[in-house]
Amino acid sequence: MEHGPEPILSVRNLKTYFFQDEGIVHAVDGATFDLYRGQTLGIVGESGCGKSVTARSVLRIVERPGRIVEGEIILRREQPNGQTDEIDLTKLNPDGALMRAIRGKDIGLIFQEPMTSFSAHYTIGNQITEAIRLHLKLSKAEARARAIEMLRLVGIPKPERRVDEYSFQLSGGLRQRAMIAMALACDPGILIADEPTTALDVTTQAQILALLERLQRERGMAIMLITHNLGVVAEMCDAVVVMYLGRVVEKGPVRQIFHNARHPYTQALLRSIPSIEAAPRVKLPTITGSIPHPYKRPKGCPFHPRCAHVMPGLCDVQTPALQPVAEHQEASCFLYHPSQ
Repeated sequence: MEHGPEPILSVRNLKTYFFQDEGIVHAVDGATFDLYRGQTLGIVGESGCGKSVTARSVLRIVERPGRIVEGEIILRREQPNGQTDEIDLTKLNPDGALMRAIRGKDIGLIFQEPMTSFSAHYTIGNQITEAIRLHLKLSKAEARARAIEMLRLVGIPKPERRVDEYSFQLSGGLRQRAMIAMALACDPGILIADEPTTALDVTTQAQILALLERLQRERGMAIMLITHNLGVVAEMCDAVVVMYLGRVVEKGPVRQIFHNARHPYTQALLRSIPSIEAAPRVKLPTITGSIPHPYKRPKGCPFHPRCAHVMPGLCDVQTPALQPVAEHQEASCFLYHPSQ
């Protein structure tokens, strides 16, 4: 999909650390990327690479003892007069009026597990209506009508009846659709989808992804899709950011990354995808080793203990920076820029 010339969201050198008694966890350690209007950006990596913490940092909902220690998160909002406001979200009070207004109105979030995201004490209609009335000046009746319309929009059958049901009365697929309805109820410009198809069967996964694609086409919103499923990225995304141990190790257009990945970690992730062209009964390649313990981060390049191309004396000493490796494609690897 074509996107606008200016990013709607710019993340620059974002660092989010968790200060615990055992030590400091560098959950996000210098992430930099842009999200454009109308674009779907995939953020991928193994569990524990900082994908969800990045999303929570953008929304300023990082739980204690975590906090943003450095970097910028620039949100660009179009005003009714046609001008664009630039707001650095890292400078805002997470509990302040402006940040609470931005959540839901400018940036919507689909949580990883809708069963724990909805309260079991209130109907889904009550919760969607509350979100609508928080951001839009509507009466109770108008907000309820909008909630029903949103449930209809995301494909929930009999929305007039479902609006008065509780989350535990809905199947996993319907709960996820209700979560999408709540995230989109105030027409945000950005939708952050954190593993939106986790714990759903394959058929329902396909329906949810098709729904997100359709809603994006209709509304022109930007989507930040957080997932470990590279098949979903290939199907849904325009661009991809690959994270490892809180750092962006490669980023670029999806086609370029999938056909000519440069970073050894991205290459290893792609090799682990099952292929219809693979020989039968042959084990899939795996990535050597495992993600280091959060308190024992390796010096130098974070991936060097697992890398087949490691250069002793360089990779285990210095940390590579993101550098251009092709048009619109960047990677942080000494293979391409040995003298940084």
